[in-house]
Amino acid sequence: MYVQEEKIFAGKVLRVHVCTMEGAEWLEEVPEDTTVEKLKERCLKHCVPGSLEDPKTVTHHKLIHATSEKVLTDTKTVLEENIQDRDVLLLIKKRAPPPLPKMADVSAEEKRKQEQKAPDKDAILKATANLPSRSADRTVAHHSMRDFQTELRKILVSLIEVAQKLLALNPDAVELFKKANAMLDEDEEDRVDEIALRQLTEMGFPESRAVKALRLNHMSVTQAMEWLIEHADDPSVDAPLPGQTPAEATAEAAASSAEAAAGPSSEEGGEEAKDELTEIFKKIRRKREFRPDPRAVIALMEMGFDEKEVVDALRVNNNQQNAACEWLLGDRKPSPEDLDKGIDTNSPLFQAILENPVVQLGLTNPKTLLAFEDMLENPLNSTQWMNDPETGPVMLQISRIFQTLNRT
Repeated sequence: MYVQEEKIFAGKVLRVHVCTMEGAEWLEEVPEDTTVEKLKERCLKHCVPGSLEDPKTVTHHKLIHATSEKVLTDTKTVLEENIQDRDVLLLIKKRAPPPLPKMADVSAEEKRKQEQKAPDKDAILKATANLPSRSADRTVAHHSMRDFQTELRKILVSLIEVAQKLLALNPDAVELFKKANAMLDEDEEDRVDEIALRQLTEMGFPESRAVKALRLNHMSVTQAMEWLIEHADDPSVDAPLPGQTPAEATAEAAASSAEAAAGPSSEEGGEEAKDELTEIFKKIRRKREFRPDPRAVIALMEMGFDEKEVVDALRVNNNQQNAACEWLLGDRKPSPEDLDKGIDTNSPLFQAILENPVVQLGLTNPKTLLAFEDMLENPLNSTQWMNDPETGPVMLQISRIFQTLNRT
């Protein structure tokens, strides 16, 4: 018996269900080595007789595997597309691509887009040329959105004057300011912001290094972290800081404190007590003098600026080196003299601050006065006073009042 060779080596024959969008359905037997394109031709021949006369008919149709929703590739075989026996295939005509727009339509579309385009500055000026001008002060409108840090200094200057007057009226004013002066006589370098220290130690820095970094950088966590990273491999990083106050100065300060502690006798009268308060205020001011960042001073002086100019720039810009550099290169506004000017005492902002009960109570506390003085000359210490249980609520109320009035 003779058997054809192609039948001996023929692949497996699969029976697949073919469906069309018109509802036609039939069973198609196809060897698994048949290409998808050939299968598509057989399907079209079955459902659309004579359709193969147009060669584009095959390319305008596609076969989709119903279960996987996959479009079958014409060049692959049934086996490569992983079609199984009894699978369902969908024969669908491809959607015709949209026709290309005509040149007239393109011009119309571009014209429509141009009409919808926002006008530029020249077009606005041309359209509003005949409108009556108004003398609106744009600088005042812009200045109404004031920056809190800029206005805070003016507020502190005025609040310090109010606090001094209120505390001077207290019968125990001299004793209160003796305590305040004693607080300043303590070694400031021994006081470290616990919250800032905890932040650095949680980052993995040793506590002794973190304390040193905070003291060198006025309790600024960001600057202290930069210092720790910069000096990580420095052999002298763990060396103790030299004492900032010599022993003679410490003894002199102690003597002045002891002299102040003696206080005036009851026979001396109010004038002597007032003079003593004035002297204490001066001592407080001297101990709270502005301390420029030494690294920033060196860096700016290396650019060619005079030391006095550099110190003024750092004082105006809260010890921020980049801002100080811009101030030195710019119009140098505000000037150092402007820093000692307070806020208008008749302004709604200052009146609202004075009418706040928390602020009123805080102004009778000498520690609040010390905080104001310290923040005035060393703004980087503001965080420390904001976290203080006595002065923090006062600063919070000032900030809230400012933000509320600044929005209106």
